[in-house]
Amino acid sequence: MQQINWAEVGARLLTFAYLINLLFTIMIVFLERKKPTSTLVWLLTLFVLPGVGAILYFFLAQNILRRKSFAFAERDEDYRQRNLDLLQSIRRLHEGGKIFRDSRLEPYRDIIQFLQVQSRALYSQDNELRVFTDGRAKFNDLFGQIRTARDHVHVLYYILKKDELGRGLLDLLIRKAQEGVEVRLLVDAIGNAMPRRELARLKRAGGHVARFFPSFFTFINLKLNYRNHRKIVVIDGQTGYVGGFNVGNEYLGLKKSMGYWRDTHLRIRGSAVHDLQTRFFQDWLLAAREKLPVSERYYPQPQDGAASGVQIVSCGPDREHEDIKLGFVKMIHAAKKSIYIQTPYFIPDESISESLAIAALSGIDVNLMIPCKPDHPFVYWATCSFVGDLLQSGVKAYVYKGGFLHSKTIVVDDRIASVGTANFDIRSFRLNYEVNAFIYDVPTAKALQAAFIKDIAASDELTLDGYRRRSPFIMFKESISRLLAPIL
Repeated sequence: MQQINWAEVGARLLTFAYLINLLFTIMIVFLERKKPTSTLVWLLTLFVLPGVGAILYFFLAQNILRRKSFAFAERDEDYRQRNLDLLQSIRRLHEGGKIFRDSRLEPYRDIIQFLQVQSRALYSQDNELRVFTDGRAKFNDLFGQIRTARDHVHVLYYILKKDELGRGLLDLLIRKAQEGVEVRLLVDAIGNAMPRRELARLKRAGGHVARFFPSFFTFINLKLNYRNHRKIVVIDGQTGYVGGFNVGNEYLGLKKSMGYWRDTHLRIRGSAVHDLQTRFFQDWLLAAREKLPVSERYYPQPQDGAASGVQIVSCGPDREHEDIKLGFVKMIHAAKKSIYIQTPYFIPDESISESLAIAALSGIDVNLMIPCKPDHPFVYWATCSFVGDLLQSGVKAYVYKGGFLHSKTIVVDDRIASVGTANFDIRSFRLNYEVNAFIYDVPTAKALQAAFIKDIAASDELTLDGYRRRSPFIMFKESISRLLAPIL
């Protein structure tokens, strides 16, 4: 019996692993055309971890097979009129016409024009806004609005849990479908935890269900990137919701390990709801292969009386530019007095970091709040590292200890703000599909700023001196996590 030469087998396996690495290297450098920092990190990972690095890259980063059909609205005839409306709005703005009912917002005209041109985001100022910072209040209001729906309910969530809150929403949608209301439920294929047999109940009741970017495999989804992280609900084309809350008991503060869940969500009534509807239509077309008509049924005339300015801005890997991030940078540069940012994950690129540092060094009061509880350890330690850098520029940083901070907001000069699904990290800016409301309304901005200041009472300030006294073990964890930041 011939004896196996394990040394020779190992050498061949290692050679094979490096050949695979070479193949992926060619893909990264010549076909993927990633940003230089991300490219270098992946090349390092491939050659430090031969074989394993290739597997990680296949799961996390390859985009050769990425679908290109997300941007259908640019080519679709039904959306031509909305594009014409956008062009007319841009022209009015560029010609210097009076568009603000509140003169205090005039200095931010260029932000609106930028987002209109860059992101095709219509600006409307006939909106009524309500801010939610508590999960129970948000879901009580949402469930109440769904109960009053007469024509349609369109729901998109990244996470839908199989628990009391998730089943409560599903049961309510089933009842509305049985009443004859058109119900559409879109969930992300990875984020969703509601079993198919439960979702099938909604289908049997007459509702429609779709999953975003599912895998060919039944129990495993290899497509860890390009997830639909949006949270949108549109009711009768008149009421819309957007923000950070997903659907699960932890968002009500019922998960002991996370404690109280501090998040921010918006309820919108007005023309901005139409833009949330369009965003839902685009995602629904991709997931369900069903084209919904742009008709008065889905785009009814908004009720008069409200006066809040809003732009709905989306971003994702289907877009050439990182539109939400660019909007954040534009807001930071426009600041004259103060900036308040809440985010669970802070892994910025150089444009965000430098903008915040320049603002702080210029005497602007820059405040940043992150959670104290890591739900993703590598991301958490990378966040601490980047926050530590900004302390040297005079940025004030707070660590929220009242539970888990999941709020994704920025407020500038207590005049303008943004609330949505995008974190201040590379994954939100480049890899996931996100949506944010950019708000031009002093009362709403003041309310969001007041919520931040209230949260300071449940936070510890992270000072530069305190940060420098961190242990060598924490320094090590930060260094490793920061190295992996471009691919987290």
